[in-house]
Amino acid sequence: MRRRDIGFLLINDPAGITTIVKMSEVKETFSPEYIRQLIDSENHELLEKVLADTDARETTYIMAHLKAEERVKLIDLLPAEVSAEILEEIPDTFASDIITELDVRQAVAIVNEMDSDEQADLMMELEDAEVEAILSGMDSEDAIDLRRLIEFDPDTAGGLMITEYISLPENLSVTQAIQYLRDNQAEIADYQLKYLYVVGPGHELRGVVQMQDLLLAEGVRKLANLFKEARTFDSGTPLEDLVGFFEGFSFIGMPVVDEDGRMIGVVIRRDVMKAASERMSKEHLESQGIVGGDELRTMPVFLRSRRRLSWLSVNILLNIIAASVIAFHQDTLSSVIALAVFLPIISDMSGCSGNQAVAVSMRELSIGTVRPKEVLTVWGQEVSVGLINGAVLGILLALAALIWKGNVYLGLVAGGALALNTLVAVSIGGTLPLILKGFDIDPALASGPILTTITDMLGFFMTLTFASMAMSYLV
Repeated sequence: MRRRDIGFLLINDPAGITTIVKMSEVKETFSPEYIRQLIDSENHELLEKVLADTDARETTYIMAHLKAEERVKLIDLLPAEVSAEILEEIPDTFASDIITELDVRQAVAIVNEMDSDEQADLMMELEDAEVEAILSGMDSEDAIDLRRLIEFDPDTAGGLMITEYISLPENLSVTQAIQYLRDNQAEIADYQLKYLYVVGPGHELRGVVQMQDLLLAEGVRKLANLFKEARTFDSGTPLEDLVGFFEGFSFIGMPVVDEDGRMIGVVIRRDVMKAASERMSKEHLESQGIVGGDELRTMPVFLRSRRRLSWLSVNILLNIIAASVIAFHQDTLSSVIALAVFLPIISDMSGCSGNQAVAVSMRELSIGTVRPKEVLTVWGQEVSVGLINGAVLGILLALAALIWKGNVYLGLVAGGALALNTLVAVSIGGTLPLILKGFDIDPALASGPILTTITDMLGFFMTLTFASMAMSYLV
């Protein structure tokens, strides 16, 4: 949906006096408190004018600071077209909560106004019974199209594509094609009108025609003699391949075809980049232990707590395992108390190095520059970095130990343990996401805890083992 450009706003004061002001002069007043006042007074006309000029970030901020019942009432006060625009711009969790609180007829009216890809995203957030209720209320042809969309993996071309595009038979003339556009201008007003797709008798894609070429061509000329061959995506093309393509080419969108070459949609650059950004955000949250990768502070507190605890409870067990290494070497630690200062440094620095490697691998997996089968290549690349960084960090820590205690052997123990653990950490951090991905395990959720546990255990083990071997030189 497209925001309408409203440059001026009519404000009626209690005395009935109407004031005309520029929207730019009052945008600062579009606070949640102001919107709440409009909701309470049921001033739907002013609400519509204000929200039509509010960008996506402002809309999301406002909706996040309204209570759940206020969001529902706000949507209830607005026309379906404006409500659809708002639901498209706010997080899907907000939108699904609002839709479930509306009566089916109102929900259907709003969903009908949304772009097809946004419809599919919203349906993914709803329960099966709620989806069926909405689909049953939609036009049968629209419902069939939407059912097909929600069957695709959301991170593929089929799951990201829109079905609002213009396709015309190849046997039409230029004059007939232009007349079709004029006759259907109301329906296609919000379509991507830069290209026209030419199809054969079975809706198989023949090629693409730029609108300027259509308008400048002779009226009697057939579309079959005008189109250019188009590159296409299969419906199952993964997100990382889509990102790689659009980063390499400046196309606005690309057609999507099924296994028989029939055109079924268009995937838009903007939607691909948005999906990639959302995936990276989700993976970052999961790497920090937010199970599900999607948390907002407006969610129920017990839901947020459960999602976090599901990871934290496992992590505490892993930390107990790592701490058991210290308990096993407690005699060494009690003899050389200075080691207690270096253990957290070695553990933390190695973990940081490993997490850097994890971040790079996750990034490369998301944009498609590396695949799980290249684990050995990635390991070799990380080893070279690990050797350099491990040596530098080890020398720095050894010098710190020497300056502090004046003991060369203490420096060798601490510095050597850090150098070796850094090498291990980057090796694990670089390859673990690829290995997990190869087994269809979410690397964002599992890489962090595994890396932390291993680097802690090995860091403690190497430090205390080296210290035990050099005990006579340390005490």
